[in-house]
Amino acid sequence: MYITILARSFSKHEQKRLGYGAFLACLFIALSFSTVFKPYLGPLPILNLRLSIMGAGHGMYAVKETMPSHEQENTTAKSEIVVDNAKHDEIQVTKPAKVETKTWNNATSCIGFPELVAEVVKPLCDTTGPRTNFCDVKGDVRVQPSSSSVMLVTSAGDNRSSWKIRPYARKEDKEAMSSVKEWLVRTASSLENNAIPRCTRNHTAPAVLFSAKGYSGNHFHDFNDILIPLYLTSRKFDRNVQFLVTDNQPWWITKFRKIIDNLSRYEIIDIDHEKTEVHCFPSLTLGLRRHGELTIDPARSAYTMKDFRTFLRSSYSLKRRSVVQVASAKPRLLIVARQQTRRFKNADSIARAARQLGFEVIVAEPSMDVQAVAALVNSCDVVVGVHGAGLTNILFLPDEAVLVQVVPVGNVEWISRQYFGEPSKAMDIGYLEYKVSLKESSLIEQYPLDHIVFKDPMAFHKGNWGKFKSVYLDKQDLKLDIKRFRPTLVRALELLREHRDRSVW
Repeated sequence: MYITILARSFSKHEQKRLGYGAFLACLFIALSFSTVFKPYLGPLPILNLRLSIMGAGHGMYAVKETMPSHEQENTTAKSEIVVDNAKHDEIQVTKPAKVETKTWNNATSCIGFPELVAEVVKPLCDTTGPRTNFCDVKGDVRVQPSSSSVMLVTSAGDNRSSWKIRPYARKEDKEAMSSVKEWLVRTASSLENNAIPRCTRNHTAPAVLFSAKGYSGNHFHDFNDILIPLYLTSRKFDRNVQFLVTDNQPWWITKFRKIIDNLSRYEIIDIDHEKTEVHCFPSLTLGLRRHGELTIDPARSAYTMKDFRTFLRSSYSLKRRSVVQVASAKPRLLIVARQQTRRFKNADSIARAARQLGFEVIVAEPSMDVQAVAALVNSCDVVVGVHGAGLTNILFLPDEAVLVQVVPVGNVEWISRQYFGEPSKAMDIGYLEYKVSLKESSLIEQYPLDHIVFKDPMAFHKGNWGKFKSVYLDKQDLKLDIKRFRPTLVRALELLREHRDRSVW
């Protein structure tokens, strides 16, 4: 009926204009309505579903109910590190503060949602590694030296947890760990005001707490158990990290001052002597990560041994990065002398043979002056030495230099290769091994040739390190057969020439 009336009253052209006008009028009314009532409208809460993996074999779904966006704008974001124990990797998880976290089981509620239960909290400390225990503590962290404890203050209702950690990276060695102080790491509820120590010193930088005891003083263990792990643990902070040392030995800090200062811009704190203080940090790592013997595993770290050697060159202002950078036509060979055990009884003859082949030869024993030793080693192309802590200084060699490790009698090959042979490959250092014969060892002056010491070393010491060390490492000196050793020196010279030829091309 209405269509008929419109058709009689208006032409087709007028009907079309009337329709356009009606559409514009409706649009104007809708915009006016939204403008007037906008202040009374607000966003609805949303449910953010997140899959949370709590560990191998313990998967669990999580529902996190977040506040509206306008309420989150003034909320400070916090981050936590979740450690995957299976791979020892770190996963950075960022979440807003004041987020209520709940989990569900398979039961369902009457409104169709799963029944909510308490969430499993990830442990602060990882004690599953074969070489080291360490803790990553983030939040309100309080260090109380008087009780040798680290406390994380958490929100009300959190369960108490605690760990006892000795912060030295050789957990498998009872003798080394016996001298390392034990620290208690625990959580505490913010409602326990009387049980929470008040901060006397507040720090804005994260902290790393480690021990300077164990086998410190042995050059190999200084780097292997403390310095490389300290680099591995703290390098990511780009010097914005506060070091706390327990079991401090001032001479040790002085000896490696340049490395420590290149890792942290702050003066190191002898935490054991801060008895009246409570130091508070935004985060703290207790203990050091360690991957192996003079090793950084690139699969588990953003850094490599090449990076560490570059860091050392920077710390000690070493000039040579590669053996191609030579000051003279003659390659330089260093014979590492030893005065106590595993001495070269004919070092002069070894030096004479090397000079005849065209080497410039230096015979020296490493000293406590790390700067001087680093500069000397960095100036050399080849290092010759008996297996021992002095060979740790190959860390300062230029790339493509050569290590000649002399291996004593007594099935010492395994430890020689593990400590220096394999690591040298990751350092871009050529490796040659010279295994001495019985007649080159001083042990033939102490035992008959048919003695079990020679015939079956494993049966002799039966896995007892003390017995192995006392005979094969402490009582053995070497007099090399120059004619037999000469081809090894020739091969070292060939390796240097091969590298230089490749560099020229």
